[in-house]
Amino acid sequence: MFMAVYSSVETNATLDTAPSRLVTRLALRFGGGAGLACGLWMLGLQLSGNNGFGPKQVLAQLLVPLAAVASEWVLRKKLQPGKPGLGRSLSVGLLTVLIAAVISAGSVLALAYGAGEPALARNRAEVKEIILSQQRENPKMMRSEKEIRQQLQNVDKLAASDLATSNFTIVLLFGLVLALPGGIFFRE
Repeated sequence: MFMAVYSSVETNATLDTAPSRLVTRLALRFGGGAGLACGLWMLGLQLSGNNGFGPKQVLAQLLVPLAAVASEWVLRKKLQPGKPGLGRSLSVGLLTVLIAAVISAGSVLALAYGAGEPALARNRAEVKEIILSQQRENPKMMRSEKEIRQQLQNVDKLAASDLATSNFTIVLLFGLVLALPGGIFFRE
């Protein structure tokens, strides 16, 4: 009698942890892949003579929401004929996005320290140029000379940690754009 109860408890525990392990494995696989793609893209930009910290990063960052939705879809397919439920579906998507954001931000730091101060100075110059050209092209949004000077001073203070924080935030927000609705859609 005791063995029958123990084996049924063990079976239920195995059923409960198997999807949790699957969620973790899928999030690591898809989030790690998307984060690695972001890092390799930035490295490729830097090696090809482009600004690895500039706006072209967005091209790789757009992979993160797709990776989140793909992980949610694969979870749904792996658990068929059962349903993953809202909690698991959202968990795999959010964890995928978080892992990708951490790897991408870490890649920014590694690239900044690897490329050194000349690459950061080039990025600062490019950001200043963008700010000034926006001011020239959009006269409706006239800002005071003091505001522009303050913004340019802030650009001069940009450090690798600021770039990594910005990258983390952008990747996280891009990922959540599709991960949340995808998790709701793939719950059943």
